[in-house]
Amino acid sequence: MNRTDWFRNAVVYNILIDRFAGLKNFNWQKPDFLGGNIKGIIEKLDYIKELGINTIWISPFYETTQYHGYHITNYLKVEPRFGTIKDLKELIRQVHKLEIRIIADFVPNHCSEKHPFFQEAIRNKKSKYYHWFTFKKWPDDYLCFMDIRELPKLNLDIAEARDYIISAAKYWLSLGFDGLRLDHAIGPRHTFWRYFKNDIKKDFPETVLIAEVWAEGFKRSLFKSINIKNKFLRWFFGISQEGIQKEYIDNFDGILDFQFRNIVLSNIAHASGKINIKVVQSKIKKHFSGYPKKFFLPAFLDNHDTNRFLYECGNNKKKIKTAANIQFELNQPVIIYYGTEVGMTHKQSIKYLKNHGDLQARQPMVWKDQDFDLLNFYKDLIKKKTPSFLQS
Repeated sequence: MNRTDWFRNAVVYNILIDRFAGLKNFNWQKPDFLGGNIKGIIEKLDYIKELGINTIWISPFYETTQYHGYHITNYLKVEPRFGTIKDLKELIRQVHKLEIRIIADFVPNHCSEKHPFFQEAIRNKKSKYYHWFTFKKWPDDYLCFMDIRELPKLNLDIAEARDYIISAAKYWLSLGFDGLRLDHAIGPRHTFWRYFKNDIKKDFPETVLIAEVWAEGFKRSLFKSINIKNKFLRWFFGISQEGIQKEYIDNFDGILDFQFRNIVLSNIAHASGKINIKVVQSKIKKHFSGYPKKFFLPAFLDNHDTNRFLYECGNNKKKIKTAANIQFELNQPVIIYYGTEVGMTHKQSIKYLKNHGDLQARQPMVWKDQDFDLLNFYKDLIKKKTPSFLQS
């Protein structure tokens, strides 16, 4: 029996810490900390348990300059605005007491420009940290996450940098986390990921490693910042989401299934006429046929980087229910982005605003005036989640 088989029947609740519970400020139109914290999650565990969730995935909680947590300034400390190490340990203890698993969001590819290692590298070319980054022209021109200069890319080909990042991941796993969601997996090289997986599994064999492999529509100018196979051919012909996902099968236990989302978006959310369920199921079956049976493809409808699915449906509840029914039929883990179950949506696309449009999809969790019809629908769906047509 595979040590990560527990994840097959996972119903994962994806929480953005700053936007979930314990908020002090509700002006979400600016990219500021609103006050959501770890204690807030603990206080809402009864809600999560009643919903039927058996796995929680929390956003990065490391010291950071940004509310979402992806601009890390210290990989080994908890961001004070989110809480303390004591709070984090208590969260892990409480979720396990409720027989819920918990997954940490981990960001190995890049850090904040405010990280002391990067600050030392741009001050002193002789610093050991100079080689932890890739300078095209020191100190101002360097590789970064996509073209975001405030996120310098770590050079994980350097053994010291690689080992530091892996030791940080192991530290948090030692506290009791059951898995890692690995951010921007197309950034580091495949050799890094193979080393990472082997090293982690030696000490934590039950840890599930799930990667974000998302590159569809990636601009050619950004190819220098990623490490995918056949880069030149993909630069020339473009990247398909299906193709890029398959490239990473050997590196992880599973991959967040953006291709599933593409299928339900085009065939359900954006469908103008009658939805043909059999056609949708057939496309999903074909999609899954290209992967090993034991490989995890967690299915989701939305996340912090995408429009809310209900928005994509034109706020048509019938459509989101249809998509969720298909999502829950899969013999795969499923992910619910916080608030999807109570009808959270928005008025504008995240692409409408040039700067910080993603705030639309990161609004504070709705605790009042919830859509109870949709909430009860999700509770029933979670309760009876069983494999269906993919096994036939």
